[in-house]
Amino acid sequence: MSAPAARPTPADLEAARARVIPDVIATGLDVLFCGINPGLWSAATGHHFARPGNRFCPALHRGGFTPRQLRPDEQGTLPGYGLGITNIAARATARADELTADELVEGGLILEAKLAGYRPEWLAVLGVGAYRTAFGRRGAVIGAQPDRVGDTRIWILPNPSGLNAHYQLDGLAAAFTTLRRTLSVGRTGSRTARTPPR
Repeated sequence: MSAPAARPTPADLEAARARVIPDVIATGLDVLFCGINPGLWSAATGHHFARPGNRFCPALHRGGFTPRQLRPDEQGTLPGYGLGITNIAARATARADELTADELVEGGLILEAKLAGYRPEWLAVLGVGAYRTAFGRRGAVIGAQPDRVGDTRIWILPNPSGLNAHYQLDGLAAAFTTLRRTLSVGRTGSRTARTPPR
């Protein structure tokens, strides 16, 4: 196992503002996880959900999607588990509330086109407020949504940022587990319904 990546300096973080990082994506994924936008730590390192204190990787593991807790710099292994990562808005910011509503709406349109091309089984949006704005669904709540984008079903999960005080890790893990169990029931051939390759 390789060593964790070096911590970015304050200058690295400042230089990462507005930077865009590539998606972790492939066709036919079981779940495409969708953040709001990259934070500065992620933009500086090139790894999604990279800021220390972000609970995405721990919740992913405790929710049963990966056999061990991955580090953000191991994100390239996710498609082997039927998983991927994208964002609603591509621009990196220190906080998600620096994004405008117009950016989220535009990001939602770009995301719809991306889903049409890659056709994941589920889109799991990590943040109910951003989903409401991007897709114009003011009444949306955590869990499965009645909407689809083409053949892709939509699920909303809590934002795993350490700034989200409404959900501790146990609650996040439970929400991730509910999605994984839905996958296991709905698709017997799903890669996430069985032990993924190491």
